[in-house]
Amino acid sequence: MAVVAPGQAASDSTTGAPHVLVVPYPAQGHMQPLLHLASLLAARGLRLTVVATPATVRLLAPLVVEHPASVRPLTFPSAADHDTSGPTSVGADFHAVAALRGPLGEWLRSRAHSDSGDGKTGRVMAVISDFFCGWTQPLATEAGVPRLVFAPSGVLATAATHSLFRRMPRPPEGDVGRGYAVSFPALPGAPAFPWRQISRMYRSYVEGGGDEHSEAIKDNFLWNLESAAFVCNTCHPIEGTYLDAQPLEDLASNTGEDDPASNVTAWLDAFPDSSVAYVSFGTMMVPPPQHAAALASALEWSGTPFVWAAATTTLPDGFEDRAAAAGTGLVLRGWAPQVAALRHHAVGCFVTHCGWNSVLESSAAGVPMLAWPMAADQFFNARLVVEARVAVAASWGGFGGVPDAEDLARALTEVVGEAGAGMRARAKELALMVAEAVGEGGRSRRDVDGLVEELRELGILG
Repeated sequence: MAVVAPGQAASDSTTGAPHVLVVPYPAQGHMQPLLHLASLLAARGLRLTVVATPATVRLLAPLVVEHPASVRPLTFPSAADHDTSGPTSVGADFHAVAALRGPLGEWLRSRAHSDSGDGKTGRVMAVISDFFCGWTQPLATEAGVPRLVFAPSGVLATAATHSLFRRMPRPPEGDVGRGYAVSFPALPGAPAFPWRQISRMYRSYVEGGGDEHSEAIKDNFLWNLESAAFVCNTCHPIEGTYLDAQPLEDLASNTGEDDPASNVTAWLDAFPDSSVAYVSFGTMMVPPPQHAAALASALEWSGTPFVWAAATTTLPDGFEDRAAAAGTGLVLRGWAPQVAALRHHAVGCFVTHCGWNSVLESSAAGVPMLAWPMAADQFFNARLVVEARVAVAASWGGFGGVPDAEDLARALTEVVGEAGAGMRARAKELALMVAEAVGEGGRSRRDVDGLVEELRELGILG
């Protein structure tokens, strides 16, 4: 594939390259960083259609001049059409821009499944849109293409704002907010901010009393959490703490209105290092009552504190109440913050069915496993980690064999606490190797780069 210098015309240089729809929000502070990202993407061979209004299309001129073969403006009239160089009314513009949903949806549907026929744009492969354009999420879903949310803000502000619409905190009755602070326990350092410093978009929603406009604001941010990914305008030296914590990933995975990650980590905080067993058989595997009863007995007999992501598992009568009363066990129903739990210092063992996602997450966290495969690929996965000496087998009987509770209790004591120090050291070594592989310049990163080159050679990416 030919390399085209900025500003150099090459009419066929992007033929067959992936086509991305870019939807900015028409405010200068939002548009400038997104258009800069668009320039970087165009320089790497992507074809871009960038949505504009008659007043904002002029801001696209430098981008089009720099990448004439790659960038095409798509102009729609808008009630938010005004000079973007000065102050804007975010609330009013927010709803006016959302009115583009109809015409843009029609345009996207016409280009989501086949070439447009003009030989220049073609099928849209992805949507990148500003985080004030959450209404593009259902359009992308309908078209069957992924949407990436562009956040002109940093990760801290973006995660905090989206957390607000997930958790819905509000001042007590009669408190106008002067003495009320909102805490964010799931973010590093658990920061808290006075109500007056909270996002104006969120305060407008709370104070709007549930009218049509305020509900549209809420829908916008919840739609963002359904996206494929967030792209934030930030850098690691400034926000490394928040980038490493990946708070937006946790928000997107959490479909509840409370904050289970912070609840679980707060519960775990009371326990010494490597003393707690985290138990989960994944989202697809529900251990039969006899299997669950054997594990419950093993946990009680061994005195091992535990967090059990039980989902719909039937537990023995009284077991959950006894554990809660003693403060030694926490049973979770519904979504569980597995990554956050595995990375907590108190967790010393993962009782797992050895689904591959669970194996990867445990390996990345440096937590040894009590392997209890049930079906599918799990026996192969369990063999891998047992032979790597980062796991002990709980049972090889799957659904058909119920292990002895005393044997399970002994296996737990091999992994949790001081007895499992050697295995934990090996698990930590594995975690370091995993981090190196997926880090900058690591083997996994190089493999992805190799895949991209293979696709280019096959003509899939142009």
